[in-house]
Amino acid sequence: MGMTPLPVFVLLLLICFCKSDDRLTPAKPLSPGDKLVSNGGIFALGFFSLTNSTANSYIGIWYHHIPERTYVWVANRDNPIASSSHGKLVLTNGSNLVLSDSKGRTLWTTTNNIAADGLKAVAILLDSGNLVIRSPNGTDIWQSFHHPTDTMLPNMSLPLKNYTNFANHLVAWRGPDDPSTSNYSLGGDSSLQIFAWNGTRPYWRRAALDGVFVYAVYQGNSGPIMYQNIESRGDDFYLTYTVSKGTPSMRVLLHYTGMVKLLTWNGNSSSWDVFSEHPTPNCDRYASCGPFGYCDNTQAVPTCKCLDGFESDGLDFSVGCWRKKELHCSEEDSFVTLPNTKTPDDFLYIRNRSFDQCTAECSRNCSCTAYAYANLTSIGRTIDQSRCLVWMGELIDTSKRRDGLGENLYLRIPSLAVSKKKTGALKIVLPVIASLLILVCMYLIWMRKLRGRRQNKGHMDFGMQGQLSNSDEAYNQNSEFLRISFPDIVAATNDFSDSNVLGKGGFGRVYKGILEGGGEVAVKRLTKCSDQGIEHFVNEVVLIGKLQHRNLVRLLGYCIHGDEKLLMYEYLPNKSLDYLLFDDAIKSMLDWPTRFRIIKGIARGLLYLHEDSRMTIIHRDLKASNILLDADMRPKISDFGMARIFGDNQQQANTRHVVGTYGYMSPEYAMKGVFSVKSDAYSYGVLLLEVVSGLKISSPHHLIMDFRNLIDYAWNLLKDGNTRDFLDTVLLKSCSLHEVSLCIHVGLLCVQDSPSARPLMSLVVSMLDNEVMPLPTPKQPLYFVGKKHEAEEGRDNSVNTASLTTLAGR
Repeated sequence: MGMTPLPVFVLLLLICFCKSDDRLTPAKPLSPGDKLVSNGGIFALGFFSLTNSTANSYIGIWYHHIPERTYVWVANRDNPIASSSHGKLVLTNGSNLVLSDSKGRTLWTTTNNIAADGLKAVAILLDSGNLVIRSPNGTDIWQSFHHPTDTMLPNMSLPLKNYTNFANHLVAWRGPDDPSTSNYSLGGDSSLQIFAWNGTRPYWRRAALDGVFVYAVYQGNSGPIMYQNIESRGDDFYLTYTVSKGTPSMRVLLHYTGMVKLLTWNGNSSSWDVFSEHPTPNCDRYASCGPFGYCDNTQAVPTCKCLDGFESDGLDFSVGCWRKKELHCSEEDSFVTLPNTKTPDDFLYIRNRSFDQCTAECSRNCSCTAYAYANLTSIGRTIDQSRCLVWMGELIDTSKRRDGLGENLYLRIPSLAVSKKKTGALKIVLPVIASLLILVCMYLIWMRKLRGRRQNKGHMDFGMQGQLSNSDEAYNQNSEFLRISFPDIVAATNDFSDSNVLGKGGFGRVYKGILEGGGEVAVKRLTKCSDQGIEHFVNEVVLIGKLQHRNLVRLLGYCIHGDEKLLMYEYLPNKSLDYLLFDDAIKSMLDWPTRFRIIKGIARGLLYLHEDSRMTIIHRDLKASNILLDADMRPKISDFGMARIFGDNQQQANTRHVVGTYGYMSPEYAMKGVFSVKSDAYSYGVLLLEVVSGLKISSPHHLIMDFRNLIDYAWNLLKDGNTRDFLDTVLLKSCSLHEVSLCIHVGLLCVQDSPSARPLMSLVVSMLDNEVMPLPTPKQPLYFVGKKHEAEEGRDNSVNTASLTTLAGR
């Protein structure tokens, strides 16, 4: 039986009915049974009931692509549509959404102060879960993200200063089937903190901004899944979070129990997993340890303890702790540093202060019990880039953190006069005793070496041991870090056979060694009788002995034998990055996914050195030959002989003794001897551009066309949108042009002329991991390194063949 063909307009009409619509217009209201679905099918908006078909109903937004119905926004949460009535959502000609029932009563409406042509304005449900009213010129004149209920979605902003405007707070549901507002709310306050409130009482608190404005949240080995950002808009701060590409759905929920939960969707179990929640059990609730008490989260089970100089009865911490010795507001009072601390509540925020001025503010005020300081320059504000906090009276709701995200709290304590006297006496007695011991030891060494020719070398040995002993005894604190016997090293390297040489550097040679158990190591043998070699040796032992990170080379042990100074490292079979990167015959081993992982790994290693280790460490000689590759092509930063340690709150330092490699050195360091974490950022930017292009910073002009150097070449190609031309030609089949452009962009931000314009490594890591993160536009770099002889006089330099990282293998 034949079928009569349908008219074309009927088919088109059917197609329209089958396609999900994401918008409302004044001519098309939303009725029960209808729903809007965002363009990508992620969210839906419509009417719903929570218990049964006869219950009250609401209009709200939920996840459309998740089988478990999960609501993220409810319009009329405190004014439901009665079961005996029906509702209708209309976009009026005045560009407002109005929800009314069948009796004509208005149950909910939007308000906006922007005039628009209502006949042309539309309400759109976006894939972000944001419902917006959009004017004809594309301006969003109202959005649900500015009026949240109990859920915060990616890219939603939570104000941190509108503590009186609860419309911008998250407010929990009253119960699992009751979306009406409860007593629990979450939002910022005027002190740059985040609070969960139970009515007017604090329930949980996140400490004040500390200068770290972007940090990542990780899940297992899958890498970062979420970035929390704090950004300034004028004088106000906002908390937002974004998710990495391919991350499952995530949301922050203020639960009806008052718990703040970060939830991720688990597709395998078809349920929401709790990634984190606050307050955690034990002592995470607000002020649970009382005045001058703190929650020690470094313990297996967090427990309440007293701050330094305080004590309690040990029975009821809710009453807090009290001073062991009263303050006298005299010169005998001093300050003790409490690291990794969640700063207490109820502080005075003093603006426009340096660290020393902040210290003075507390020192000269007898009522000041503590202070803290943070530099907010990384947020990009143009004024008031300091954050001086001082506390008067009791310290409430503090804790010791184990995630390294706390800060230094400087607590006022009384100093005992007798201790000062003892300290003064010790300052006299100890140097005398030490001098006598040194003389005795030197005499014994001289006697032992009298028959040989090495008495001076024996003295060098003793002096170096002293330097190491004065370095926090780092090598004794790590059971895996040992002093290796010289005969064992001789045996492992086959008496330093030339056939075992892996590479040469300015401080000596590196040999491959085979230990008695068959383990492979790399042994660095420093040049004999070199004062610079001694400094390099001690620096590496002290620094690397304290550092543990997957992107840093691991030091296994050291040896001092007469005038021999040797360092033993893990063996890395894939040699140094420059060995593979700049050899046309083998550079294809580094495909684009491998290079992108190397770029990210180096950034994470630098982030650890700058911010996450126990010390702030400036490497000062980051370059391709100082990046070693393990069996999995994982990068490891090496050669810390030129590194420098910064103290707390130290931002930069000066030196007349400039070390490093020209081309990788930042302008302020090469010309003025000024170095900081931003100097390493500059070197990283140069290295990043080398990895992408396969060209050296010192490449001859014919390789980079008519541009002055690699940086100039990269900037011009990025400006013209020709980043493909900058890419190493062996990568064309394996690369992601989006990732390549991202890397070039980040590299150029790192090599900006002004240190303040360069990003911190925490932001670099975030930019590389989060491809949708907006990036500032780099300015054209004006600084270009000239020929070496133009700047060489009076300065020490290392060249690509003058450090440990030229190894043929490690």
